[in-house]
Amino acid sequence: MEGIDIVSALMEVAARTAPKAAGKDFVVIKTLKGDVLKDLADKMVQFGLRTGKNNFDRGGKNVAHSQAVVLIGINDAAPLGLNCGACGFLKCPKINTVEGEFKGPQCAHRLEDMGIALGSAVKTAGMMNVDNRIMYRVGVVAREMGLIDADVVMGVPLSVTGKSIYFDR
Repeated sequence: MEGIDIVSALMEVAARTAPKAAGKDFVVIKTLKGDVLKDLADKMVQFGLRTGKNNFDRGGKNVAHSQAVVLIGINDAAPLGLNCGACGFLKCPKINTVEGEFKGPQCAHRLEDMGIALGSAVKTAGMMNVDNRIMYRVGVVAREMGLIDADVVMGVPLSVTGKSIYFDR
């Protein structure tokens, strides 16, 4: 669908141009379309079964019925260096020393950058009347599958139907 291609491209622009702390950009963005969405949806269901974590199947069903997914994350995001403690440490720690669903610790200001990029992207989709929802579970599995090189990532599935598939789930 040509409209989804246009909207996802505009979402990428909005995420890229969103303000970043100290003007340093560690945000990574990638749009997924086509057959990879079915693969991602299937892997989400499998992840939930393998780990015993809830709602990966529900999110996977949403992805399977979406026309695109925009991934937005951060990669190798150097701490801002303020020693502010917002990350939970008194001094800025070495990042990416813990591997889980995401890598951590991360500078809270760099996570804010990612959040602002996500907000800018979904605002853009909303202005174009494209249904969307920020989903952490999409990011977990997309990262595990190697679909994006990011330490922390969220997914934003996009849908154009008569009623949003992301609510009343």
